[in-house]
Amino acid sequence: MSDSKYEGLQIANPLTLELEWLAKVQEDIFDPERVIIDTHHHLWSEAGLIPYSLDDFLADTGSGHNVVKSVFMECHSNYYTDGPEHLRSLGEVAYVTELADRTAADTTGQAEIAALVTAFDLRQGDGVEDLVNRHREVSKGRFRGIRQALANARPGEGLLLEAASPKDIHKDPDFIKGMRVLGKMGHSYESWHYHYQNPEFAELARTVPETTMVLDHIGTPVGTGIYANKRDEVFEEWKKGIAEIAACPNTIAKLGGFSMPDNGMGWAGRDMPPSSDEVVAAQAKYYLHVIECFTPERCMFESNFPVDKLELSYQVYWNAMKKIVKDFSEDEKNAMFSGTATRVYEL
Repeated sequence: MSDSKYEGLQIANPLTLELEWLAKVQEDIFDPERVIIDTHHHLWSEAGLIPYSLDDFLADTGSGHNVVKSVFMECHSNYYTDGPEHLRSLGEVAYVTELADRTAADTTGQAEIAALVTAFDLRQGDGVEDLVNRHREVSKGRFRGIRQALANARPGEGLLLEAASPKDIHKDPDFIKGMRVLGKMGHSYESWHYHYQNPEFAELARTVPETTMVLDHIGTPVGTGIYANKRDEVFEEWKKGIAEIAACPNTIAKLGGFSMPDNGMGWAGRDMPPSSDEVVAAQAKYYLHVIECFTPERCMFESNFPVDKLELSYQVYWNAMKKIVKDFSEDEKNAMFSGTATRVYEL
């Protein structure tokens, strides 16, 4: 496989979904009536990083949990191949909007793609307003925000997903100006990045307090490459970064995306995929720390499929999340599974 790109990622190896392997673990649905909004999933055509069609996504959302709506997250797919560079991402918006229209027209009770978080370079400054309006129009009003990841891998880390976003972009005056325009227009900003960049995200949140900022994938504690034998050390550094971000009232945390290859769970390639109880045992302390710092009213769950599908099934992911927060109040659980998303994404 030649090098592919996703948000500036350099992909070291092919990424494929082992569906027969995932099917080896089938579980009863825990808390099956719980209303869920999946706040973060991708859709890729056959040429994408991990091919994942609308039918694939609907098969997952229809596998037992009560997923009623979802938020598509940009993944640098189906861009226009010509025309001005800053308008090419509208190709992805148009592609996903057609799929979202299909889910909106469905009457069988399947999940609806209700909102889109899209992509363009916020360093456009005053041009951000025009771009936002274009994304609103092409998405037929589903546009909710922009993700421009801060993720920038350090040389020699040995990661599978080596992101190469512009270094220190969070300090760029044009980027900050674009962030302010985005917030003024009522939209949010999102970032995926590695755990050691959480202080950068916090610095940006303090710089642009008027813009709602969403932290993806709980700040990505890395557990592979040079970090493979440093899980406790990474955990302590990550904990401090999460607390620093949560101290900024304009931030929201997504609970998920913690089974990507570079998180180092080590489940892919085993004879059996993980059960939800195994996920709880390995990950609960991370999720509970995020919830403690942010409170349930500033947390929302995300599947990050199909990327996390490399290591666990949709059934298992949501069962695990429900089990982790089973002792929270009904109001708190409702906030994390649907309420926060409804507010942040105006669903």
